[in-house]
Amino acid sequence: MAHMSHGAHGRPPTRGQRWSTFRQSPFWPATVLVLILAASAGLFAGSYTYSMADPTPHSIPTAVVGSYEEARGQAFLDGMEKALNASVRVRPYGSEADAREAMQDQEVFALFELRDDGRTAVLDLSSASGASVAQVLSDTAPVVGQKTGVEVTVRDINPLQEGDPRGLAIFYISLAAVIIGFVGAIQLSVHARSLTPFERILFTAAYALLGGFAIAATVDWLLDALDLPFVESWLILALTMFASGMVFTMFNTLFGRWAMLPTWGLMVLLGNPSSGGAVSWPLLPSPLGAIGQWLPPGASVNAQHTAVYFQDHQHAFPFLVLGGWALLSCAVFWIWRHRHPGGREKRPAHAADS
Repeated sequence: MAHMSHGAHGRPPTRGQRWSTFRQSPFWPATVLVLILAASAGLFAGSYTYSMADPTPHSIPTAVVGSYEEARGQAFLDGMEKALNASVRVRPYGSEADAREAMQDQEVFALFELRDDGRTAVLDLSSASGASVAQVLSDTAPVVGQKTGVEVTVRDINPLQEGDPRGLAIFYISLAAVIIGFVGAIQLSVHARSLTPFERILFTAAYALLGGFAIAATVDWLLDALDLPFVESWLILALTMFASGMVFTMFNTLFGRWAMLPTWGLMVLLGNPSSGGAVSWPLLPSPLGAIGQWLPPGASVNAQHTAVYFQDHQHAFPFLVLGGWALLSCAVFWIWRHRHPGGREKRPAHAADS
């Protein structure tokens, strides 16, 4: 009987047949996910380490007024340039008031006022503009002053709030809005798969509004870590969550079940390290500092940071970035909504009545 069983169906499977069987089995997507997750782990650690582990000044805009053209004042500024590897970009201003206004507009990170023909210098810092930049300047200026014979006084004219001494709370709340924003969209795609495109957008907006409120209330009212301009901060967080959720929905429309890959890459691997929240933009590797401002995490940090610390100097740019991503994502989703894996068929009236 064993001898008779050898036939076309009894032959050992060929390599091509084994590969085809493997591709059709649940082991194929599981294997792909194992490889993707391993690569993502390395990229995640690498992107954050590259951006944040050793922040180095690249370009710090700094205002200067007073006797900066005198020999000793010039020697002090040259010493700062040398100590920070030519990363200080000096911008002369005609008056201290103009320079202070530039600091409030976040056009410069510090103000050097050189007095007494350059023999003394007052360094006005703005920790609220960037705690890491302020730390670098406050550590370097007195050392350079000793070497060049300039007496340096350091003042912090825009300190951080007491509940956020390291200036990281804004990064954390923005990170929460970004992560929960696209995780919420993932959950809608899994547990509310039959939502129509319009309903999906509405429910994304709903959890964004409620989630933004919850983040702001927890950080301000419950923990008292930040004194927020509540309505503005809430709406920034809500817009961040909505934009993040719609970005995943857009990628889900374009790439189906692999949508998490571009979402994670854009928002987490690239967007969060370059946001300027944990490390200020002038200390990030220069390409990241430029890119980060155009991505939702960076725009969220930028808008929130200005709302909290520079309330009368808010800029339209971060809101345009967040709104642009939200609008682009909604448009792509709506135009190609037939490709989205969710939705439901509308039943005829007589079928619904039966």
